[in-house]
Parts: sequence; C-alpha cells; structure tokens
Amino acid sequence: MTRNKIQSLIVFAFLFFAFAFSVFAQDESRVSKTWEVQKYDITATLPQTETDRNLTARAILNLKNVSGGVGSRLTLRISPNAEIAMVKVNEATADFSKGEEKIGGNNTLQRILVRLPSIQPNQTFSVVVDYKLNVKENSGLNALSPIGSQFLPLSFWYPTPNSWYFARGADFAPVRLQVNAPNGQTVVSSGMGNANSFEQKLNGQPFFVTGNWDAVNTNNVVVFTPKGAGAEEQKRGNELANLASEAKTFVANLLGNTLDVPLRIVAVKRGAGFSAGGTVFVDESAFRRQKIDSQTAMTITEAVAKIWLGNAVNISGDANGVIREGLSRYIATQFLESKYGKEIADIERLRQRTAYATIVNRDAPLNIISPLDDYYYNAVGNKGAMIWRALAKTVGQAEFFNQIRVQMKDGSLELTEIRSAFLPQKEFLDHAFEKVTDTNLLIGLPQASGAETKIALRNAGSIDVTVDVNAVTVSGENLKNQTIIPAKSFGEVRFKTANKIVRVEVDSEKLYPQIDYSDDVAPREFNDNDLLLAVKRLFDKQDFPGAEKIARTILKNMPRLDDVRVFLARALFAQGRTSEVEKEFQTVLDEKLPTARSLAWANLGLGETALKSGNNAQAAKFFEEAIKTNAEYGAVLTARQERNKTNGATVIDQSIKDFFVQFDKAVISGRKADVDAMIVSGEIPKFAAGIAGQAEQWQTRVLQVDKIDASNIFAEVNLTTKFLNKNNESGTAVFRLSKIGNNWKLSGVEIFEVR
Repeated sequence: MTRNKIQSLIVFAFLFFAFAFSVFAQDESRVSKTWEVQKYDITATLPQTETDRNLTARAILNLKNVSGGVGSRLTLRISPNAEIAMVKVNEATADFSKGEEKIGGNNTLQRILVRLPSIQPNQTFSVVVDYKLNVKENSGLNALSPIGSQFLPLSFWYPTPNSWYFARGADFAPVRLQVNAPNGQTVVSSGMGNANSFEQKLNGQPFFVTGNWDAVNTNNVVVFTPKGAGAEEQKRGNELANLASEAKTFVANLLGNTLDVPLRIVAVKRGAGFSAGGTVFVDESAFRRQKIDSQTAMTITEAVAKIWLGNAVNISGDANGVIREGLSRYIATQFLESKYGKEIADIERLRQRTAYATIVNRDAPLNIISPLDDYYYNAVGNKGAMIWRALAKTVGQAEFFNQIRVQMKDGSLELTEIRSAFLPQKEFLDHAFEKVTDTNLLIGLPQASGAETKIALRNAGSIDVTVDVNAVTVSGENLKNQTIIPAKSFGEVRFKTANKIVRVEVDSEKLYPQIDYSDDVAPREFNDNDLLLAVKRLFDKQDFPGAEKIARTILKNMPRLDDVRVFLARALFAQGRTSEVEKEFQTVLDEKLPTARSLAWANLGLGETALKSGNNAQAAKFFEEAIKTNAEYGAVLTARQERNKTNGATVIDQSIKDFFVQFDKAVISGRKADVDAMIVSGEIPKFAAGIAGQAEQWQTRVLQVDKIDASNIFAEVNLTTKFLNKNNESGTAVFRLSKIGNNWKLSGVEIFEVR
C-alpha cells in the first residue's frame, strides 16, 4: 500500500468529511451510511418550448435510518444547477440550507441540509423535494432537446443522501418514474412501463431518455431502432435482441432465478454504454454497421449480468465495484466464449488486461479505491474480471457460481461474504483486493539436454502462483505443463521431448494480473504490454516492413486479433501488395466479433484497393460502409475524402441547400442570435460562440448527404472561411442536421478540417 499512500489518505479524508452525520460500525474503520433509500418516486416534466432549459421535478424519497443512533439531520446531494423550491419531511414543510461538496477537480455537488425530527434506528420517513434543474449545455449525461432528452444518474439530476462516489456504494432502490414529455416523444426507462410511467421493483437509480424510434419486440427484448430504419438496420436490431435474450438465459443458468425484467435496447446519439435495470443504450451507428461489433456485444451482455448483480441483488460495501463491474465483465466474457468460441473470448480478455496495464503502475488496492479515482472502472472492471476468472479456475466454475448463488440468497451481496466463502484461497484473495498488483512472471530460454528441455521461471510477486507453461516445438507441436512458482522465488519446468523447443510462454491462460506481460514469452518478442501499440509504433514511423513482421508474429499466436490484422493489411497496402491486402481486410470483415474501428478500416482499405484498380462503383460501396460505422475519426474522414474521388452522384434535397444558404448569412451577419436560431437549443454552444460575430466570410458547398434516420442527416460540405485577423481557410466539415417540425437545424459538428 505504499505506492499510493498519499492518494489513499486523500480518499480517506474525502470519505470522512463528505458523508456528514454518518456513523462508524464497531468492526469497521471506514465510513458507513446513516440513511438508506427504500424507494424513489419522481415526477419529471420536460419543457414545452425549445428555449426553456429547465427540467421541473418532484422527488419523493422513502428513507430509513440504518445507523445505530438517532438521526436529526439529513444531507441530500444533487447537481449544483438545481434550484430547490421546497422540502417536506413526513408531509410537513422543513427548514433546509444549502452547501457545496467538492468531488474532485473543479467538480462539485450541491448539498441540501435538512432538519429532521428525531429519527430512531430502523425508522422510516419520507422526504419531498420540489426543484428545477437547469441544463446549459447538452451532453451524454443530461440533455434537453426537442429531438430527445436524457437524464442519467451521474448528471446528479435527482436528490439522494449518499454520494454517487461513495466508496461503499451509491444509493440503489426501487423506482417509480413519471415523465411528462412533449407530444410525439417516447419515454424509455427501466422496469414495467405504461405510457410515460415506469415502475422498477428491483434496486435501481432513476434515469430516462426520450426520442423518436421504431420499437420492435424480438424474443421479449424491445429494441428501439432509429426512426425509419431500413431492412439492414432492423436485421441488426433483431441480432442484438437475440444476443440479449441468449445472454439472459446464460446468466440465469449461472446465478439462478429467471428474472421477469423487461429488456430494452435503445439507439442513442450519445451516452452509449450506459445500462440500468435491463435497459441499455447502444450507439445509433451500431445499427448501421454490417455486423455486431465487439464493444456493443460486451455492453449488452454486461448490462444483462448487472440485472442480477446490482438490481435483483443489492451490492454494497468496500470494493463493491469488483462485483458489480468485475464479476459482470467476467460473466459477459464467459457468455461470449460460449457463443463465439474461446479464441474470440481470449481476444476480449486481451483487451481487458491491456486496458488494465495502462494504469497498473498507479492504481491502489481495490478495497480502498472509489469512483473518484480516474482509474476506478478500469481497475474494478478489468482487474476484477481477472481475479474472478483465476478464482473460478482454481475452485472450478460450478463450485464458484454455487457459492455466489448461496451468498445472493438473502438479496444482498458484499465482497466480505464472497471472500468468507472461499477461505482456502484467502492468501490469493487478500493479495488481490488489499494490495497493489506486484506480480510479474518471467520465463527463460529453453535449455535442451538430450531428450529433455528445462525452462527457468521466476515469480517477482508476493504470492505463489499456479500456472501453465506452454512450449512450441520446431515442428509446430504444442506442449503444456503445470507448475507452482513460489512468491519472490524461482521455479523450473521440464518437457520430455527430443524436438527442439523454439517458443515458451508462462501463464499461457493469463490468469494473473501482472505489471508486465511482455516477459512472459521467450525468446522475448515485444517490450510492450499493448501488442497493438507495438505494431502501430512502427507503422506510424512508416516502417511498413517492420510493422508487417511484428503483426505476423502476433497473428501467428492470436489469429483472431482483428485490430492487428488491420495494421498488417495497411502495411501491405503501403508496400503495394494489393492482392494480399484484399485477403487480409476481407478476413477482418469475416470475423465473428470485430471491433467497430476494424470494420471501418477494413472497408476503407477494400475501397482504396478497388479505387486503385479503377472499380469506382465498388469502391464507393466500401467507402459508404466505412462511413456508416462512424467508429474512428481518421477512418471516417479518409473514407469521405476517398468517396469523393469516385465521382458518384449524390441527391441533395433542396431544403438542405436552402438551410446552408441561410446559415451562411447568419454567420456573417455578426448577430449571435441569428446563429443560435439555426442551432438546436443546448447543442454545440462553443462552436456557435466561436463563429458568431467573428466571420467575415463563410461559404458552404454541400458535397454529400448521409441519412441517419427519418429526421437526422450528416451533411458533408466544403467550407471557405475568413475570420477576423486571420487568413482565408478552407476544407471539409461534416455537420449533423436535425428536422424539427418542417425546418432543419444544426445539431452537431462531427468533422471540422478547415485549415
């Protein structure tokens, strides 16, 4: 615990001062909560006009005193942008004052300090808060818009006693939610729904999103696809629904009890990846991609696992995120293995440990970190998943989940309970949760002696490890042996073979979190934990033969690593080896579960090879696919530039041309109000402020239009501009336009390459 001693003290200080009026349990040294939410009952009203930037709400909280002492004051936390009008306690108007609570950096929460009559231990009471919440700028956390609004828990849009950053767990409780939305907008939340009202009987946090979708029910999963979705988008929606349904069955088999919880998948412009209570947000672009991508698959399957781990069963206590995030991720990866095969799951595990490796040298023990730490979700999610996998491997998966089910029976789950259920593994679990990662496994070069080869091993960490050692002979034969390497000591493994061993690897299953994975192989192949970075570094230096060599080395052992195969194909393209390029890019497109960025680069690469051979029509189709993925800035920008070279005709509605004529006039008018009138309220305020009154020239020529859904498009334009005290500039921009009523308005700037 010495590595982040100062940081740990800061975390402790925060917990001590932030949670006023809390008590200490007799057997704990950490702050515990005084008030527990029994139910949220919230009525929210969205504004009827675009210029009104306020959400009006009434929140009724049923609370319980879960401490051992009498409570006489209550602290509620909410966004600093909330204006509190009234507070009642048990139907009587209560005195309250306001305060500020820092939550890291320049961020704060507003504290509402409420006087209470004496509340005895285990006594319940109700608090009513009437308030308005002002939303200055739309974001993925909160947005007010005639296109669609959304309010997620981390926008702090509702009052609650325990901070969202409380290390021992934020507030989760059953939720009743009523949203009064403008006519024509659909409201989506979690739980049983009736029009704009939702009843979530499991533990949850209040949230909602509004918009216009086409809703389709497939296998009892409702998918909210973009309005006016075509056949391919509907097909993708059905595939996502089937994935969620299969995941639900898989998780039920592991954790028990088939839960009657509505599953909803919602296409969103922003906030993708959020999930709660069976509702999951998916990037709208996922429906336009030619197949399900790996991140979307993981998002949905983790969301399903969390219905059990956090909603059906209350998860709290120190390191609760290791269960909520880490165990969910482990289960989701296990599901992907059952559906797509071990090789695909191993690639997901590689991505998880690579992500964790980026923060391994600055994290703290899992039992003391909180969501205030910028590495929190990386650590509890990825390191947590590795810990559960190693434990399940040791005790057997059936026994592992049997013990988890036993601990879940009472409706609550804490890490201390799970650790008590696996006492024979105490040393490993104590180290995993109470210490920083210090394990580093090293392997020496094979030493042949007659018909036997010896390999030296070293364990630089402070716990014993049981590992598999893999060996590959010159003829390609794979050999495996298992051994124990003592803590801070050496070991040895022997293979009885007359064949020459040319490659050896320790902990081939990669069960243990380590500070360095690059020395797990001998002869050593790389110096990076991130294999993709090893290739990219040479590619960026335009050492294309070197990038090709490293990529082939990686793919020999991990042939399903699509990100690396993309770089191999790009390196081959740079060397003019077109026939090989097409084969490699097509292999990426044929993968079962590629990343979205791999789909983008593979389509771009195939388009470039088709364009090079003079097949403009085929090239244009590939470029269109790359653009639709909307996965990586560089790939999408290049695809747009290359598509323009195919000379394909595009149909541009006159109303879009007319919009930009008017927008050009508004920009050079010098009146910010004219610019604001053509932009959706709350969207891109910094962009609007940067051009209004500053432009002497602003001329737009529309090049391409790409449909998003029935009311939204991307307009690719060529811009010529002249700002005050600057030279003329020109280049490509991509604007998002949304139709409100019968009029187009600017709602986003996707690309702005004007230099």
